[in-house]
Amino acid sequence: MQRIHEKVAVIGAGSWGTALAMVLADNGHEVRLWGHKPEQIEEINTLHTNKKYLPEVILQDSIMGYGSLAEALSGVAIMVLAVPAKAIREVLRNIREIRDEPLNIVHVSKGIEPDTLLRISEVIEEEMPAHLIRHIVVLSGPSHAEEVSVRQPTTVTVSSKDMDAAEHIQDLFINQHFRVYTNPDIIGVEIGGALKNIIALAAGISDGLGYGDNAKAALITRGLAEISRLGTKMGASPLTFAGLAGIGDLIVTCTSVHSRNWRAGNLLGKGKNLQEVLDNMGMVVEGVRTTKAAHQLAQKYNVNMPIANALYDVLFNGVNAKDAVDSLMARMKTHEMEDLANVLVGRLQDE
Repeated sequence: MQRIHEKVAVIGAGSWGTALAMVLADNGHEVRLWGHKPEQIEEINTLHTNKKYLPEVILQDSIMGYGSLAEALSGVAIMVLAVPAKAIREVLRNIREIRDEPLNIVHVSKGIEPDTLLRISEVIEEEMPAHLIRHIVVLSGPSHAEEVSVRQPTTVTVSSKDMDAAEHIQDLFINQHFRVYTNPDIIGVEIGGALKNIIALAAGISDGLGYGDNAKAALITRGLAEISRLGTKMGASPLTFAGLAGIGDLIVTCTSVHSRNWRAGNLLGKGKNLQEVLDNMGMVVEGVRTTKAAHQLAQKYNVNMPIANALYDVLFNGVNAKDAVDSLMARMKTHEMEDLANVLVGRLQDE
């Protein structure tokens, strides 16, 4: 494939931002990796490592660290936004003060903002003036940074309201190790990427309690039903949840030791309280914040989400984790095909 080499700014030098910077560098692009800690930027530029987040990895010489947003974005038309969801507004407000040219914005964070209930692309549209946005593209799917950074085979999805823009980003990232598909359903891709973190927390709790694979399989399967119920009510295609941004991301996040959300849930299941868990993790656990948003969305759209609601009670109402899991297993009987029928009926009514 003939590839055009471009300047790309990756905003956020955590594990995921760094791994994606490596993919871009492998593809011959000039990569500027921005972080807010001077010692981290110095390490990236002198030692070509980022040991706090990816301790075993050596970065390519073509990845340059930047502590200044203005310098990182100077002369750049593509920005990969890889900061935690809760930091996005602050970062965008800083960018709009120093930028006067439009950007192609690729966001790779997975979350929904509590209270406003906005998806990340909607937060970007709200914070960035229209003249500074050329296109917004979301990149999501089953992709742990620890594996991407050592070039393990990985497959992701990109989505946008403008499919030409999505295909441009597909070409930017795709290589023999990192395969990229396109999907026109930006709502479904964002919802799937955000809500799977909630189910991963629940799966971690189940494992922490000592429950087996049967219980975890049930949580994953019924969790996918909850994600699909809410997503389709919000306008997503149910087919998206059968793909990489749905079941694919759900499986990897619920079963891998690389998953922060699974690890956090595992600690909760072993009896730690939420603050102890967050202190122990040392990195952002997106599923905690998203659980609050999902609880609010379930009420707004009148969608039945028993797993999300049970997890909300554990995180924010002091309910014992074992009691919450046991109450899920003791729920009223229902027909498994009810969810599929409701989704299909809803789609037909919309059409």
